[in-house]
Amino acid sequence: MDAYGGAMSPASGPVVPSAALPCSDAVVLKGVRETPAPDDGLRVLVDRLWPRGVSKQRAALDDWAKDATPTTALRKAFHSGELDWPQFVDAYRAELAERPEAAAAVAELRRRALAGRVTLLFAGHDHVHTHARVLREAVLGAQDPDLP
Repeated sequence: MDAYGGAMSPASGPVVPSAALPCSDAVVLKGVRETPAPDDGLRVLVDRLWPRGVSKQRAALDDWAKDATPTTALRKAFHSGELDWPQFVDAYRAELAERPEAAAAVAELRRRALAGRVTLLFAGHDHVHTHARVLREAVLGAQDPDLP
């Protein structure tokens, strides 16, 4: 996706799953309100909604991966308490695998992480119960032992 929500696509054709997986240091998480750093690499917002109170300049985004985020229905179910954290994690993992646009976004983030560091930016204040952890797991292609 471009920095304002357009579709991400690789420079040479359709997104295809890669056998190569990035190392864990290649994909990091950071709150969008934290100060950008030179070692952030590619800064990608991974929230469906623009974070309140954060200017585009302050966010210093390189990209906005809306297609990699939970669907509105899933996000609302979690925030309303309809789903607990383990149920949300399972449902979001399924969305990332089953929704074609989500799988393509994960593949594109993985491709970019193989080329250099990618920082996944999220707006939530809870750094433990955030979808960005599940997304990072999908991009790395390895289960996070700290997730349910």
